[in-house]
Amino acid sequence: MRFGILGPLRVGDGEATVTAGRDRTVLAMLLLRVGQVVPVEDLVDAIWEDEPPATARAQVQTCVSRLRRRLTQLGVPSEAIVTDPVGYGVRTAPGELDADLFTSAVEAARAAVGVGRLAEARRHFRAALRHWRGPALAGIPSRSIRRRAQALDEQRLAALEECVDVELRLGQAAGLIDELTEAVDRHPLRERLRGHLMLALSAVGRQADALAVYRDGRRLYAEELGIEPGAALQELHQRVLAGDLALTGPERRPAVPVRALPRAIQDFTGRQDTLARLIKEIDEDRTRVQLIDGMAGSGKTTLAIHLATALADRYPDAQLFVDLHGHSEREPVAPAAALAALLRQLGVPGERVPADADERAALWRSELADRRAVVVLDNAASAAQVAPLLPSGRGTLTLITSRRRLTGLDEGRPSSLAVLDPEEGIDLLALIVGRERVAAEPEAAAEVVRGCGYLPLAIRLAAARLAHRPRWRIADLAARLTDGRDALTELVAGDRSVGQAFALSYAQVTPAAQRMFRMLGLHPGTTIDARAAAALADLPLADAEHLLDELVDAHLLDETDPGRFRFHDLVRDYARRLTAEVTSNAERSAAVERLLNVHLHLVVAAGRRINRSASRAPLSLPPVARPDLTEAGTPPDVEWLDADRLLLIAMIRLAEATGWEIYCWQLAHAGWSYWYAHGHLDDLIEAHSIGLRAAERLGDDAAVAAMHNYLASGYHRRARYGEAIASMEIALRLRSRLGDRVGQAATHRNVAIVHALRGNVATALRHLRDAMDLLRPEDDDGAVVSILGNQAAILLGAGRLAEALAVSRKQLLSARSAGSLYDAAMAMGHVGAARARMGHGEPALRRLRAALAIKRRLGNRYGVGELLNELGVFERAGGDPEAAMALHREALVAMSDAGDRLGQCASRNLLARALRDAGDAGAALDLHRRVLADAVRLDARAEQARALDGIARCLRGTDPAAARAHWARALALYRKIEAPERYEVERLLAELD
Repeated sequence: MRFGILGPLRVGDGEATVTAGRDRTVLAMLLLRVGQVVPVEDLVDAIWEDEPPATARAQVQTCVSRLRRRLTQLGVPSEAIVTDPVGYGVRTAPGELDADLFTSAVEAARAAVGVGRLAEARRHFRAALRHWRGPALAGIPSRSIRRRAQALDEQRLAALEECVDVELRLGQAAGLIDELTEAVDRHPLRERLRGHLMLALSAVGRQADALAVYRDGRRLYAEELGIEPGAALQELHQRVLAGDLALTGPERRPAVPVRALPRAIQDFTGRQDTLARLIKEIDEDRTRVQLIDGMAGSGKTTLAIHLATALADRYPDAQLFVDLHGHSEREPVAPAAALAALLRQLGVPGERVPADADERAALWRSELADRRAVVVLDNAASAAQVAPLLPSGRGTLTLITSRRRLTGLDEGRPSSLAVLDPEEGIDLLALIVGRERVAAEPEAAAEVVRGCGYLPLAIRLAAARLAHRPRWRIADLAARLTDGRDALTELVAGDRSVGQAFALSYAQVTPAAQRMFRMLGLHPGTTIDARAAAALADLPLADAEHLLDELVDAHLLDETDPGRFRFHDLVRDYARRLTAEVTSNAERSAAVERLLNVHLHLVVAAGRRINRSASRAPLSLPPVARPDLTEAGTPPDVEWLDADRLLLIAMIRLAEATGWEIYCWQLAHAGWSYWYAHGHLDDLIEAHSIGLRAAERLGDDAAVAAMHNYLASGYHRRARYGEAIASMEIALRLRSRLGDRVGQAATHRNVAIVHALRGNVATALRHLRDAMDLLRPEDDDGAVVSILGNQAAILLGAGRLAEALAVSRKQLLSARSAGSLYDAAMAMGHVGAARARMGHGEPALRRLRAALAIKRRLGNRYGVGELLNELGVFERAGGDPEAAMALHREALVAMSDAGDRLGQCASRNLLARALRDAGDAGAALDLHRRVLADAVRLDARAEQARALDGIARCLRGTDPAAARAHWARALALYRKIEAPERYEVERLLAELD
């Protein structure tokens, strides 16, 4: 044995061989939590308590260095003390720490008692007690150490009581009287020791002395505590008075109390609704077996104990409890041993407990057949472990808790515990920390609870740290949990930690599932689909799904939807920690590359279903890493991308962080049609900015041009016209130098859009002609369709309706030839808009509605907004301003969803016109003025002109001079942008004159 803490601190064979006071304190703290990392803060608290110096951390480091040198002198390897970013720890081999030897011997003794081998149990108990040399860590005054040492002293007393209990049953009362007399003198308030002394005295015929021992105890309890002795001691007293105890041989033990539940914690909160629901279900449905599962730290045991306590009046004959150690550092309890423990709780003497497991199960069921009892089987490892323990009596309720879903049981109503909601989490924090303290910092308290992932264990540990650090603000801990560091290092209190709880769950799954768990730690998104998991683990989809199911059953992963999974935030932190510690750099890099590769191919496939012409742009993809994954399952589409919209940008960030440059720009390229059509412009701009940096680092001019081209599309939708034109000019130069005709045509087409929005119609049409001239018959039809679509839109805006209709019809034919539903819907909308403005009524309405239906189905929010506005104009022209207002309001929502600021201006201008036609000139005037201010900021000349025009129309009857001034400004803008509205404004001005 190398280290001793069961008495004065010992290293090697001598006492007090580490003499420096602080060094002794540090070593004692490490040995009290052997095998764990003790945070530096805990060491500081142990040495200086409430008044640490500013140099405390440095002084602790000095102590540890000095300890290493001293231990080396004493023959202990220097690596026995380990360093961690959080603090320090000490490693010991089996048999090197007396406290471990004591614990092992006590466990062996209790196991022997459980199977009725009393003589063997006595030997183990006595061997355990011989390791004690006095009070634990005597001579070290540190408050932190004394608190932990007292817990060890309590374990020694409990072992002594159990040992004496066994020896009394073996008929060895005479040899115990002196030891028990001394123990009672040292610990006069321990009723069990006093009861044992009474039994020993009675067993040798000294009833009068036994009664005197009782009287002394009763007087002491009254004086010291103001209470009477407990029920068991009072019953023993009555039996001594009645002569109901054997004078020789093994004593007749008093009946075992029928209540064996652990004490319910006083700060139980957050599960009242769940508790009430379970009680209702048990009462109404006569449930016999209730399964409570959930992730580590979710409060399953606490809930089960409170549930059993609340139901005690329904099950008055017995309330029993056994910890099956399914997820602990010990081996799971065998069913036979659990049955022995339960039978002993019922008061069955050890000699009556059969050795055969089946016979024990039969006796267990027989004992409960006519009793109304509640049995808590806590921390179950598997269905196989608990199945033999299930009673058969109708009057018995069994509550089973486990971190696993026990799907193999024939009966049982399952209930999975979720984390707490935010209010419940704050209530739990307040119960431990104090309501006044939480009320003083409500936002910080909410941040702490959020940083704990609303997990009860994490909140308790965080609260414990705050409770023991009254000088800390709650905001101090909130900052530690949210400043980017590993939150798990903060969620430690004493020898308990959230990370340790997760480690026990992780240890219980198969090695293949453990590897899958580590690989999932590399995933950058909030949710993980099965294909991504299979790519990370380099497995066929079916094999990956099997391992994901195993992790779900172990509550290391949640299945949010079929085939989609999610980590609890803290579990994700634990997975990432394991990935960094266990997995090699090469394995991590290969896994990330497979994930990015498979995701890229899936996004390209989804993009083709959104917009075939946009996604046929040249993109030389890396070979498919796992073809089975890109071909398996439902083909990816808009819904697949929508399911986790932020995942695509997270993948691109991951690619940049891990050095996979090619995936940065190719993922951005593949995602463009989705972001653009659905209005996710911030994602579009960020993704292509990352992609541009990567393409420039690669020296790939074609990729640089593509990124600039697509960046420009986001800039123009955000009305950042200068940046859009600058990016497109770079793209044009690069594509010209590369001889990329189709790419040049695409960029000319995009430049045309921006010039048209700024009112430069002639310039815009010239760029479109240049684009068309660059194309050849053998080029992709999609490029021609896109140019025709832009030309139609620009001609519509310029009021050249006949030309617009002709071009739109060409666009529709080309879109059908290319097989692009996206472009066909756009062309149909242009045809409908041109015919509506030409007064073609019903035919125009049919085409607009058909185009709207397709764009809704495709999820094109901007296109939906455009068509709703066209339909609103149609209704207003037909004399129904109320219907027009409804359509323009819906269009405004669609444009807002699409993030299109210019589209929002257009929708508001049209809504204001409908308001004016409906007779609400005041509301129309206010709305036009708001649009004017927005349009000026956006340099949107057309919408500025329309807002000025609308303001003038509202003022015409009340302030002709102001109306004239606004019309004059509008006319100047209309003429610059070649807008057809200029003719109507010229006529109105003439009327005023």
